[in-house]
Amino acid sequence: MKTKLCLICKKVPVEKKAPYWPFCSERCKLIDLGKWASGQYAIAGEEIKKESEEEDDAVKPPHS
Repeated sequence: MKTKLCLICKKVPVEKKAPYWPFCSERCKLIDLGKWASGQYAIAGEEIKKESEEEDDAVKPPHS
């Protein structure tokens, strides 16, 4: 079976059957989750307007 290094600590080889795969431990899994939650990771795409911005756009008069 192939093993890869943990995506966070890069020290411990992790097998696909490991309980926290692709991480070596719950700690590394939670570090990764924290990076997503804090915005350190992002998926490229179009920016989504917030509802308040859409309402502001609807209220503004057209430019002359």
